[in-house]
Parts: sequence; structure tokens; C-alpha cells
Amino acid sequence: MNEHITRKIDAITMPDPLGRAPEDDPWHAFRDIERIDLALEFNFRHSLGKVSRFFLELEQHRLMATRCPHCAKVWMPPRALCADDMTITEWIELPGRGNLEAASLSAYTLTTGGGDAELVLGYVRLDGADTLMLQQIRNYGDASALEPGLAMMVAWAEQPVGHPMESFWFEPA
Repeated sequence: MNEHITRKIDAITMPDPLGRAPEDDPWHAFRDIERIDLALEFNFRHSLGKVSRFFLELEQHRLMATRCPHCAKVWMPPRALCADDMTITEWIELPGRGNLEAASLSAYTLTTGGGDAELVLGYVRLDGADTLMLQQIRNYGDASALEPGLAMMVAWAEQPVGHPMESFWFEPA
């Protein structure tokens, strides 16, 4: 292996998936594959659109959901239109309490980058909501205690964060 390419993993030759002889394989000249370790970084500006109020209110430590005035379904995270009947929704504030529906340990996310850090993501049904909110769970102690039905509450970041979704998480009540 060439030691001048420091991010090279290996070079392999892929076989023809149809088992053709090289002279019958139209892709024969393209079967040598080099694999490299490639880190990607993205920076872009993005409008949060019709649900921007949700993110703006997070800065004030308020959880805003939307309710359909037609069927009364409460969406969290919020939706500008009710997915059930396509009615424009209205904003309501939810309390920061609910119950855990499911949790999962994640060793690779955009924030962990696949390093040693792990985090727990959980679906919480906030009191007053009909849908589930996926968010990070912290301060849970032993992960085996994260059972469905566990009472959860919202906790707010005291330090500056880069994205509004990083300003809160769930933890056992």
C-alpha cells in the first residue's frame, strides 16, 4: 500500500456480480476500487420555514406544538398542516412533561462523529400531544432504567448552543 495516501483504507477488485469472464464484462476496466476514509463537513444556511416559531420559542424555553382546529390532533414536533385532514394548524404551548415510549443508545450521530461518545435518543409523548418527540435523553443514570412509561421532563441548556434543538433534552422526572 502507498504510504503517501494517509487516509487510504485499501484497494480491492470487485468481481462481476453476474460471474462473466473479463472479456465479456463491459465493466471489467472499472472493477479496481480504492477505499479511503473521508470526513465530510457541511455548512449551509437553511430556513426553518413555517414551523420557525417552534425554534424561536425554544430560545425562550417554551415548547410549542400545533393543533388541528378541525380534528384537534396535537402535533409535536409541530406541523403547519395537519397530515390527517390537511387543515392549517394553530400554535399551542405544551408542558415540559411526558412519558418515554422508546429509547435507543446511539454511538454514531452527526454530533458524535462515530467517536467514543454515545448518546441516548428517545421518543417521548409530551402531555397534551398525540405524536412523539424524538430528542436526546440525558442524566438517566443506568440505561436499563429507560423503560416505556418512565416519566420524563424537559431540561434546558444553560450554555450557548449552536442549534435550537440542542437547547433542550429530556431526562427522567
